[in-house]
Amino acid sequence: MRKLTLLIFFFAFLVAGNLSYADAREQAKRIHDRLTGVPPSEPMLDAMQNAIENLSGPVLAAQYAMDGAPGVSATGQFYTTTLKNWSTPWTNGARDAFYPLNDYSATVIGMIRDNVDFREILSGNIIYTGNISGIPGYSATNNNHYEYLEDSNANLGDAGVLVAGVQSTVTGLPASAVAGVMTTRAAARAFFVDGTNRAMFRFTILNHWCTDLEQLKDTSLPTDRIRQDVSRSPGGDSTLFLNQCAGCHTGMDPMAQAFAYYEFDYPSEEEQPGLSEEERMDRGQIVYTDQVVQEKYHINENNFPYGYITPNDHWTNYWRLGDNSSKIGWLNPPTNSGSVDLALNDAFSEGDGAASMGQELANTEAFAHCQVKKVFQTVCLREPMSSEKTEFDSFVANFKVGYNLKQVFAEVAGYCSSHLN
Repeated sequence: MRKLTLLIFFFAFLVAGNLSYADAREQAKRIHDRLTGVPPSEPMLDAMQNAIENLSGPVLAAQYAMDGAPGVSATGQFYTTTLKNWSTPWTNGARDAFYPLNDYSATVIGMIRDNVDFREILSGNIIYTGNISGIPGYSATNNNHYEYLEDSNANLGDAGVLVAGVQSTVTGLPASAVAGVMTTRAAARAFFVDGTNRAMFRFTILNHWCTDLEQLKDTSLPTDRIRQDVSRSPGGDSTLFLNQCAGCHTGMDPMAQAFAYYEFDYPSEEEQPGLSEEERMDRGQIVYTDQVVQEKYHINENNFPYGYITPNDHWTNYWRLGDNSSKIGWLNPPTNSGSVDLALNDAFSEGDGAASMGQELANTEAFAHCQVKKVFQTVCLREPMSSEKTEFDSFVANFKVGYNLKQVFAEVAGYCSSHLN
């Protein structure tokens, strides 16, 4: 009887050991699949399993999947595929993930790979370009450089393939005009083209705050900075302006003034006949007119002649007042020069140019929560649940320590690999 008991115990021990082995190995495989989209090699799977069982757990395993384990190279697919598809919708108005690699998406990929403070995405003088044999040089008037890099199937995780540079040196913009990805050619082609430059502001908060203007409407703020092109009586109804239009424009127009010197210029039909507008836009380039406000800021002035006439690129953040003073979660104290005469002018921020405005947007709880939410959606293939608030808030808090987004990918992948519901 005693021998039988020992045999049963030994068999149970083996089964438990095998289940533990299978659990760790399966978890490692899930982590690799979620981060790269491809199955791991056997040596990589062994290394990731060992990390889960004996070292620092699933976070280290996730780091192996992204950047390689000791003696085992990573596939590079985390950068070349996952991050490329993750960031590409931010680079176009259609929010299409199938657009070609460009200077916006390449810069996002490079910054994450190199653990750059991700707040710099909206203000830094940084850009990433390719460095492979035969690649055409960076051009201000086409995307050939990045399409060649993508078509080469080069490993964007390789620091020698995707290289950090100074954006003003690469693109020719003055350093004072550079504002992270907002001043890349891809962003300009999507959001500075035609229009009134409000698109750049709207899509920046949509992509990096995960919220649209509708959710930020506040009709209690001053209307003194709303431009002339916004009718105060649309359809002859002034209440429509007061109750709807003003709610978005009171916050957006003073902030979008930061882009007053930018345009995306492309050939006219007369200059290049036979090409569609899209084809002509593909040959356009960003333009910056220092100290000269673009004409688009003065269009349709007769809609309301008494509206605001933009004199420069001085922006003001009225959202630090009213409903959005707490909703956004401003992390820095307000900064202002006192140039705007409001009763509460010590409560809002103001500054000059796109880079300082980008810093204002990036130093918010909304920015931090949005980045983590986008990572969670990509890695976990679902929205975070209300029951996971504690875990989600922990990811956000860890992100804010150094704004290292690759670490967020690792932490979320480790978590979701064992929380499949």
